[in-house]
This record gives sequence, C-alpha cells and structure tokens, in this order.
Amino acid sequence: MRVLDTAALLHWPVEQITGNICSQSQQAELERVSPQRWMLIQSIDIEWRDVPPAWLSLASEAAAVSGDLPRLSDVDIDVLALALGMQCPLVTDDYRLQNVMKSVDQVTHTVGAAGAKQVWKWELKCTGCRATSEVPKNVNRSRGGDVGDCDRCGSPLKLKRRK
Repeated sequence: MRVLDTAALLHWPVEQITGNICSQSQQAELERVSPQRWMLIQSIDIEWRDVPPAWLSLASEAAAVSGDLPRLSDVDIDVLALALGMQCPLVTDDYRLQNVMKSVDQVTHTVGAAGAKQVWKWELKCTGCRATSEVPKNVNRSRGGDVGDCDRCGSPLKLKRRK
C-alpha cells in the first residue's frame, strides 16, 4: 500500500490507483480540478482516510524542520500526515513533499516527473535587516510571497534555501 498524492489520482491508470490510500480532503480538490476524473475515481477501490490530529502535528513538525511548511497546502499536509503516520511510501511529483519525506528518511515515488535528488533546507530571511531564522511550526502558509514579518524590524520575511 502507498499514499497517493492528487497527481497520481489525476494521471495514473485505474489499476495503479486501486488499493492505495488517499486523504478525504483530496476528494474536493480532485472534484474541483477535474470533475470527469473525479467521477471515475469514485468507482475505484481506494481507502479514503481522515487524518488524526497527532499525524497532522507530526507532518507539520517535519515540514517545519525541513522548512517546506510555508509552501504546503492543507491537502499536502494531509497527504504527508498519512504517509508519515502510516509509515507508507508517498507517491507524489511535488518536490516539497518529496523534500520533507527525504528529510525524515521516508520513501517517495514519483507519478511521472523525475524525483528530487537531494534534500534542501529552508529558512526565513528578512528583506530588511537580512536576519535569518528557522521556519517555525506556526508560520504563515501561502503558495508565494511573504510568510510573515520580522520580529526585529517589521519587514516582510521570505522563504530562502539555506546555504
């Protein structure tokens, strides 16, 4: 058994999807992205799971340590939590999810793209005073842009790859 990210649900043939695990939250995402594919997916034997709060905490913590948390969606966190909590491989083309899994020595497989080759660490960097800090577990999450304000000078914080 494997935990499948939404990319696998969208692109894999039915026989590869059958018998695997997905998050309940992926249903709405899939229906929004591809209503036709969602109709097909509903007829497949998939284990749809709710994510226990303890697993969500585990996933958020792992993503914060790697620095990927600010750029992961709620669905990403759910999928990550299932993979970590169940100790199952995660199938995803999302490099951030792969990065978190690799940073905690867990197995990932890709849907169609080449997989991440190395683990990247991220940090928050102030655009004003240039101070850097670890990515906290309660950081603002968004797909792009600022992830908070600097405690020292109040300038926006950006997510940067740690060197």
